[in-house]
Amino acid sequence: MKFDKRQILRNVGSTWFALGLNVVVGIFLSPFILHRLGDDAFGLWILIFSVTGYYGLFDLGIRSSIVRYVAKFSATEDHAELNRLVNTAMLGYSAIGISALGITLLATYYVHSIFPKIPLDFVPTARWLLFIVGASVSAGFPIGVFSGILEGLQRFYLLNLTSACSTLIRALLIVIALTHGHGLVTLAVITTSLPLLAGLVNAAVVFRLLPLRFGSQYVSRASFRTIASYSGTTFVIILAGRLRFKTDAVVIGTFVSAAAVTYFTIGSRLVDYASEAVSSLSQLVIPMSSQSQAQGDLDGLRKIFVLGNRACAFIILPIAAILSILGKSVIEAWVGPKYVAASYPVLLILLFPTTLMLAQSVAGRTLWGLAKHKTLAWVVMAEGIANLILSIILVRRYGIVGDAIGTAIPLVCTQVFFIPIHLCRLLGVQVFTYLKRAFVLPICLCGPMIAVLLLMRRWFVPHHLREFLVQVGIAGVVYAIGLGWAFWSHRAWDVGDFGANQDDEVSLALVETYREEA
Repeated sequence: MKFDKRQILRNVGSTWFALGLNVVVGIFLSPFILHRLGDDAFGLWILIFSVTGYYGLFDLGIRSSIVRYVAKFSATEDHAELNRLVNTAMLGYSAIGISALGITLLATYYVHSIFPKIPLDFVPTARWLLFIVGASVSAGFPIGVFSGILEGLQRFYLLNLTSACSTLIRALLIVIALTHGHGLVTLAVITTSLPLLAGLVNAAVVFRLLPLRFGSQYVSRASFRTIASYSGTTFVIILAGRLRFKTDAVVIGTFVSAAAVTYFTIGSRLVDYASEAVSSLSQLVIPMSSQSQAQGDLDGLRKIFVLGNRACAFIILPIAAILSILGKSVIEAWVGPKYVAASYPVLLILLFPTTLMLAQSVAGRTLWGLAKHKTLAWVVMAEGIANLILSIILVRRYGIVGDAIGTAIPLVCTQVFFIPIHLCRLLGVQVFTYLKRAFVLPICLCGPMIAVLLLMRRWFVPHHLREFLVQVGIAGVVYAIGLGWAFWSHRAWDVGDFGANQDDEVSLALVETYREEA
């Protein structure tokens, strides 16, 4: 199997463009909304979206099945099976959407009982927010089938185009609405309606690309079993992901206050932006590792694993250095000095374990490509449960810093004691060899940049965006020089050979098993 390099570059380029646009809009829009609404209203905004974010659990892993089998059936031009798959998925998603709407109506009625820390003046607004957001998410389930189809067809650039247009229009409408004195309810209508419109555009594109037909006669029990069998492990990972990274706002809003959610979110959102920059790169590893697995290319799998993580480290390490050294300046220039004291410790606590995770993000994607992610699913589920328990315990005593610590400890354990050891054992690579070849070069290249940042901070501490950009620009030039040398000398992509004497019997048997399954 050969990959279309132009399509890969087009997909990755459009993904990074849409991501960059989303980050830029978020950076400028978040403080605008915060200062227009105030801490309590903004915290309520984050809290409601965090709660409805759990509706993603109702996906049950169906989307991953759509992506996989659309790719398979479109490649074989099996339109009959494709129609059965899409109709069965659409029926399942419609049932899920109706169930989610019922839960929304129930939660809307009991919103103050669920979140007793919400000020009484905000309870009516909270009810409207929850209804609008929950209803739109419910409608988004069946509409989301079409974006899954486009992913299966590897038309990511079309998805990114509609996403970018939606982001720009949403930002413009929010600015206009807040400027004219509108509040949270209007913002909720704008924020939720644009993704639904983008989904309808995706549907129109799909109908032009595929000869799909809809009707009860196309719903198939066999297709349902196919979807269910593939989705089980994926659902565990989705659930674990919610517990790992989406419980903070709920825990803080329940045990502290809605305003405290605002201070936590400012620190954590900067880490989220860094995460998104790396995630788009690691997505490429799934088809690459699948190809090497099908060919029985064990050495290729090892190089993908090591080189992919090195590429992720090239991206995340300089970002982490800038955020740790200039984090106070970032927060001050972004939302104002009053948020620095509370939000910067959250940023630091979350940044270290997240950097460990992102620098090894290719490891998890390699497991996905090998269809060997069941163990990973249960490990991250245990991590998510530990995260929730620790956060509830620590937030009562230490506030938002305690919640951040509750997230950080289990994440560090997973990234230090499971990910490298598990992957190295599967692929027959010594852990020391993996760590040396993947991370020594990125760390060395970051050294001069870190020194420059520390020297400039002693010279002056930036308090405004322009001063911050000047320091980041100078440090970026230093890092770019080192990175350019690494690429020019081919050291950036040279991970050496791994030989044939590192537990290859186990690893080759593993690959053979995958080849038989494939």
